[in-house]
Parts: sequence; C-alpha cells; structure tokens
Amino acid sequence: MQPQINTDSGYIVVFITTASQEEAETIASTLVKEKLAACVNIISPIRSIYTWQGKVEDATECLLIAKTTTPLFQPLKKRAKELHSYEVPEIISVPLLAGEENYLHWIEEVTLPAPIS
Repeated sequence: MQPQINTDSGYIVVFITTASQEEAETIASTLVKEKLAACVNIISPIRSIYTWQGKVEDATECLLIAKTTTPLFQPLKKRAKELHSYEVPEIISVPLLAGEENYLHWIEEVTLPAPIS
C-alpha cells in the first residue's frame, strides 16, 4: 500500500518573474514586510524563452520564490501585481506536499493569519 500524500497541506510556493533585480527586491521585501510571505528567494539572472504577442522572446529575468500559506495567495498576488511592471506577470502557486514541521510552523508564525471569508 502506498503512503498517503497530503495534497493540501495549507502551504504553497509562489513563483514570480520580474524584469529587473530592483523590481525583484522591491516585491520580495514588500511581501515579507507585509507578512504575505515568510521568505522570498531571489534567483538572478534567469533566462526565459516564451511567446508574447505572437513572437518568441528570449529575456533575462529574475525569479522570486515565495513561501506562504494557501489563504494568503490572493492577497499576495494582488500586492505583487500592484508592484509589478509586466502587463501579464507570472504569479503562480504550487502546493507543498510536505515539509520540515518546524519550518512550516515558522511560516505560520511570521505570516498574517488566514483572511476571513
């Protein structure tokens, strides 16, 4: 019998690409200061090849990796879009299936409580 995998742990990783290091730093620090993410890593530079407005583009970007909770995705996405220079920014979340328990507890401690619906 296969072990059960928790597909809804309540934690997510959010990927956000930006046009510059400065923009990445602004978004990352804002998300952490406003307690929408516990931690944001900046990976730079990355090379992105994608189709935009009918053309294949080849661009240098920065990648943000934010750790947060599922209920905070919508406010995090809203805030990142407010700070973002792209017309259609990449802001996608991936569920965490599992993690070190103390790290996950820390994410809960340093982010906002779940928004009331």
